[in-house]
Amino acid sequence: MKFTLNWLKEYIDVDLPVEVVADKLTMLGLEVDNVIELYRDLDTIKVARIVNVRPHPDADRLTLCDVVLDAEEFQVVCGAPNASPGLLTAIALPGVTLPSGMKVRKAAIRGQESSGMLCSEKDLGISEDHSGIMELPGTARAGQSLPDALSLRDTLIEVDLTPNRPDCTSVLGIAREIAGFTNQKLKQPVKNELPELTGEEVPFSVEVLAPEDCPRYGARLLRNVSISPSPWWLRKRLLAVGLRPINNVVDITNLVMLEYGQPLHAFDFHRLAGGRIIVRRARAGEHIVTLDGEKRQLDKEMLLICDAEKPVAVAGVMGGENSEVIESTRDILLESACFNPLSVRRTARQLNLGTEASYRFERGVDPEVSPRAMERAVQLLVEITGAEIVANGYDCVAGIKPREAIKLRISRTNDILGLQLDAMEVGRFLESIE
Repeated sequence: MKFTLNWLKEYIDVDLPVEVVADKLTMLGLEVDNVIELYRDLDTIKVARIVNVRPHPDADRLTLCDVVLDAEEFQVVCGAPNASPGLLTAIALPGVTLPSGMKVRKAAIRGQESSGMLCSEKDLGISEDHSGIMELPGTARAGQSLPDALSLRDTLIEVDLTPNRPDCTSVLGIAREIAGFTNQKLKQPVKNELPELTGEEVPFSVEVLAPEDCPRYGARLLRNVSISPSPWWLRKRLLAVGLRPINNVVDITNLVMLEYGQPLHAFDFHRLAGGRIIVRRARAGEHIVTLDGEKRQLDKEMLLICDAEKPVAVAGVMGGENSEVIESTRDILLESACFNPLSVRRTARQLNLGTEASYRFERGVDPEVSPRAMERAVQLLVEITGAEIVANGYDCVAGIKPREAIKLRISRTNDILGLQLDAMEVGRFLESIE
């Protein structure tokens, strides 16, 4: 499980040194494998403003960019298609060594002097995007260091989780543990009451035919979604923990999965035949092309999400190519569900397909978290994509079993721990981790 210190601070006030946080988590049984200061090799990368762009006289695909850094103006040869006057971008000056090991030098390129290199995200090791040079927000200032301009300074913490700690496959789960030893309360992302979803008067239907494998299935419809790249704060959060941003809708579902430990999935609503969702086991001979482009042969023990005609996702593992959110998508059906850990584990192994979603479902996802994660995603979709919420939705809970009360004897607890705690102290400890 990877998270960053700044992300953790969204939910709890952490003023302890990162080494102390790592040590405390390890002593709680959450062994910290790595503590890494992010982007520390980018301090020498600066913000530059392009003031003029001219064609290179001897190269059709190159341009000559006049750039300003502080009060100094100089020329850089650039091959990026998005170089334009007024653009704020990242520059590596002569003498700077990039994360790849390449050293930037002052050079003549096709007879034209180039005093540095305008950089893409891939050049700087931020992401794999090399479609063009970085386009920085208007809040950046020419001459500023890139980590300061993009608030990149952060620390990555990686925890090696044992299978019995599914509650810590989320940033909120880790924050809850820290709340326990710092005597604080979590700042929950969703503070309002959750809407009651009855399935009445909605333009779609949900039917769960295998409740033992799908104890809870929630779905909501959002219209007029605008698909675009995510804002920088969201992309940065995913990149910091090693996830590739795709588009605002997919990125939101990934963010909430990491935040709550609840995997979500968004379907293109108009690619769902009959506007139906049917949760059932596979039939003989069925197959699906998953989002990675691979054709997967299914067997009758595998749980599927289907529409009126075909499978559209392998439950708890990966969505199908035939219902994915694409650039032209306008309406999405958002899924927040819980699946049987044994069913997901078997399917993932059989298909040789491990994903961030299956990692969490295999360990067990709390059904009580599912509707709260759904609400969080809905709020972000409205805020970031301009989506309009369709009133009501589905929350199928036929497979949820009543929780049994756990009886904790104080005398037995003290015998095991070798302590002398009273009931009030034990109660406080348990309340501190909710």
